[in-house]
Amino acid sequence: MRIPCMSFVAILTLSALPVAAQDAEAGQDHYRTHCATCHGIEARGQGPMAGVLLIKPSDLTALARDNGGVFPTERVVMRIDGRDPLVSHGSPMPVYGDFFEGEDTAVKAPNGQPILTSKPIVDLLGYLQSIQNE
Repeated sequence: MRIPCMSFVAILTLSALPVAAQDAEAGQDHYRTHCATCHGIEARGQGPMAGVLLIKPSDLTALARDNGGVFPTERVVMRIDGRDPLVSHGSPMPVYGDFFEGEDTAVKAPNGQPILTSKPIVDLLGYLQSIQNE
């Protein structure tokens, strides 16, 4: 995978970062506070705000199933941190962007490549991975 616009030194620096441990319990708390309003408490896309959104919220329990059995770590990180915005949120996701900012932390994608994000997002990933349906 080619990383555009990154120098060799930047790539070495990124790969030298420790990969953060995921705290799924903290991620569940983040989810309930920041995501359940749209995606629902069971994460199936049926939260109380779902009816007013332009695009129906995703069933977050089916992310791996809908991606050939592999949790789409990179895509999920980029949606949450705003690198891949969604119009249905009215602006780049998340609406709670300031909360999800923080110290840079690396998480591994399924292909082994590190993805730089924040600790709250790493924890949220841990929770989302824990609720995947087969």
